[in-house]
Amino acid sequence: MKGLEKESTHLFRLKGIMFAGWIQWLACYLHSYCHPVFWCISLAICAAKSAIWDQCSGVHFLILISAINMASPIRYAILVVFLEETNFASPLLEVAMLPTGGKDNQLRESNSQKVHPQPMEEAMNQNPEAVEALISKIFTNVSSLKSAYIQLQTAHTPYDPEKIQAADKLVISELKRLSELKHFYRENNPKPVCVSPQDSRLAAEIQEQQSLLKTYEVMVKKFQSEIQNKDSEIIQLEQQIEEANQKRAKLEKNLKLRGLSFKESESSAEENGFFSTDLTPELFISTVEAAYKAIHDFSKPLINMMKAAGWDLDAAANSIEPNVVYAKRAHKKYAFESHICQRMFCGFQEESFSVKPENVAVNKESFFHQFLALREMDPLDTLGQNPDSIFGKFCRSKYLVVVHPKMEASFFGNLDQRNYVTSGGHPRTPFYQAFLKLAKSIWLLHRLAYSFEPNVKIFQVKAGNEFSEVYMDSVVKDLVMDETTETPKVGLMVMPGFWIGGTVIQSRVYLSGMKVAE
Repeated sequence: MKGLEKESTHLFRLKGIMFAGWIQWLACYLHSYCHPVFWCISLAICAAKSAIWDQCSGVHFLILISAINMASPIRYAILVVFLEETNFASPLLEVAMLPTGGKDNQLRESNSQKVHPQPMEEAMNQNPEAVEALISKIFTNVSSLKSAYIQLQTAHTPYDPEKIQAADKLVISELKRLSELKHFYRENNPKPVCVSPQDSRLAAEIQEQQSLLKTYEVMVKKFQSEIQNKDSEIIQLEQQIEEANQKRAKLEKNLKLRGLSFKESESSAEENGFFSTDLTPELFISTVEAAYKAIHDFSKPLINMMKAAGWDLDAAANSIEPNVVYAKRAHKKYAFESHICQRMFCGFQEESFSVKPENVAVNKESFFHQFLALREMDPLDTLGQNPDSIFGKFCRSKYLVVVHPKMEASFFGNLDQRNYVTSGGHPRTPFYQAFLKLAKSIWLLHRLAYSFEPNVKIFQVKAGNEFSEVYMDSVVKDLVMDETTETPKVGLMVMPGFWIGGTVIQSRVYLSGMKVAE
């Protein structure tokens, strides 16, 4: 029985040594963090270790001496207060204040003394669960101290004196709790706070979780504060964007009224994939094609309305150009296209296009900007913004010469539309809107022609001139000469020709006295 009892005693001592060594390692680990809070925690754990295993090894002396020699004034003050409170100050401070040689001698004397550990087996055997509960409380306090320190850090950014003071008090209270745990355990008859050790452990776990929850709450509040700051920045940026858009819209409106919105037309052309905005002969050729198509498109509703009004189309065609011999009756439509062309291109060779210019300096760049500004816009919307612009004056003057009063009266039974145009308005009728598309295409061609250096020159072909394949192109391809005709003659010009640099854009003509090839 004595042998078994002796063996049990040795096993228990071995467990105590292992447990005390583990606490000592934790103290050294916390000591490695160079911060006053962690120094205090390491000292508290060392004290708890000494209470469990009442020996103070050389490692503890090295930790405490290095704390005094290497610490900052704040850390030194905390250390002294803590040592005085834990009854370690007297012997340790005496060693720390000695010269280097004196310290060595003192350490040798301390090591030469015999230390008789007091047996703790009985106390631990009597209530091992209480020891477990105490250790849980220690870790709970360490976790709470960590949470308090995080709150202290957070209070510095942004700087809040009230939060700093509250967090500082919380740190001090947690340090005091660690000290109380040490004194509590060193008493011969510890009094558990909870009714039972199991309740004590549960309470410690609850407190630890609450400390973690506080830490997370602090972090969440910090993130919420950052989110609010970002939201306010976003709101400010959105307001700036809105103000910038309003200013841009106002400037664009002013530029549109002047016909100088270069950037808008350029970006719109790029987005919609239209032809290049570079000032090239190809751009002018494509604009000529668009102008001829507009003439052809407007002639269709004009002829249809003449038919509906009971007009004699043969007589009307002969009145336009009486000496033309048509190969087919359907070719008389070119007489109406020629009529529209002659009226629309009258004054094209003039820079003002027979319209009284505004008191604005006009240069090559200005012509090109006007071309780009109007190209992607609806002409009726443009005139709605500024009906008396130079483009509005051009549309009014051309409408009055293209559409005869008798023709309009036969179409609509009155001259209300004509009177409205004469008074300076632009009616929103389908017929006038069709005319505006034609006017826009001719206006764009004129603006572009005067954007080049040197200017694009226009040439027209008169009826009766001999056909030239260099300067002319027949609008009807399947015509052949009559046996009595020596050379083809021009009957009608449906589209003028142009010189752009060294390039000739052919005039489109209808040849008289030809017949359809079989």
